[in-house]
Amino acid sequence: MSWLETSIMARRGLAKGKPGKTHSITEQSQGKYHYVYGPYAKPVLTVDPGAVISAETHDAFEGKIKHETDKPSEILNFPFLNPQNGPIYVNGAEKGDTLAVYIKSIVPRGPQPVGTTCLIREFGGLVATGDTALLNPPLPERVKKVEVTLEGGIKWSDKLTLPYQPFIGTIGTSPEIEAITSLQPDYYGGNMDLPDVAVDAVIYLPVNAPGALLYLGDCHATQGDGELCGVALEHPTVTTLQVDLIKKWTFKWPRLENDRFFMTIGSGRPMEDAARIAYRELVRWMAADFGFAELDAYMLLTQCGRVRLGNMVDPKYTLGASILKSYLT
Repeated sequence: MSWLETSIMARRGLAKGKPGKTHSITEQSQGKYHYVYGPYAKPVLTVDPGAVISAETHDAFEGKIKHETDKPSEILNFPFLNPQNGPIYVNGAEKGDTLAVYIKSIVPRGPQPVGTTCLIREFGGLVATGDTALLNPPLPERVKKVEVTLEGGIKWSDKLTLPYQPFIGTIGTSPEIEAITSLQPDYYGGNMDLPDVAVDAVIYLPVNAPGALLYLGDCHATQGDGELCGVALEHPTVTTLQVDLIKKWTFKWPRLENDRFFMTIGSGRPMEDAARIAYRELVRWMAADFGFAELDAYMLLTQCGRVRLGNMVDPKYTLGASILKSYLT
């Protein structure tokens, strides 16, 4: 039996996540990629719950950094970074519902797939930034290009090959009224850079606007906790999702499930506020769906809860608080 058959989706009426009609979003059909999460863009696709969608995602720079000799400061036009596919309108989705997004596959795209990481002026976890203003001079700009393949992994150097561990760096639903940069994570999802948003996971996203208006992009070939220098291994992909709708399941912050654990995701500054949001939401989930009293859940998480640092470089930081399924089921 697949874990999906006993998942939260199954408990809420989507027993096997039965696939519906198949759709694709190519670069041509996407047309303009978006740099804002909001309800004002025309949907690129309208689907029914259960739809399977394959999207041709760009890297975080929309392919503009082509060579290791490039200088990001001369090429990139901030804040036009982190291009997003979508929005995807899901029929029947209303405020107070939940979008359940099952990540089926993420594969590198291109005749010679490559990943890009770089050092960008006044951006990163160990440098002065606009928000952390210091007199230190910026680090020199540097670009690194590496070969990325599904079978061979990531050829970091002649001596070192990293495993290909792809995930979706940015995914979320539209806010109800705000238009917010795709560089920022928040209650709707967004630029969480959380490596657990990976193949064979389900991410649960609150619906805030009619049709949910799902956006996604910024796939990473691999990333360490925190996305330390600010740029993971960015690469274009074909990412395939199945989108389901859970009616009248209402919560504020994203949730995630895989075969091992349940996770709640919080974003904020300072970092401890992101951790507080994530853990508070996990306490509430344990109370609502697993029969715990909130204070019992609070004490149990003190003993066996785990925190995953998604990013420590974006306008808000993201943390995921999790508990193993074996403690709940």
